[in-house]
Amino acid sequence: MKIVLKKKVLSMRIQSQRKMMYMKAEQFGYTHPEVVAHSQALDVLLNRYQGIVS
Repeated sequence: MKIVLKKKVLSMRIQSQRKMMYMKAEQFGYTHPEVVAHSQALDVLLNRYQGIVS
């Protein structure tokens, strides 16, 4: 897969994961295990994206 396409796909996944994290945080609070799990998944995606950009 080309780098441009990878960046676009990752960017969309990052936006989706971030949205889910904020929705769960509003529902359960920021320290709830589901919110923490979404935050960790978001970190993984952001690290992958940074690896492609760098």
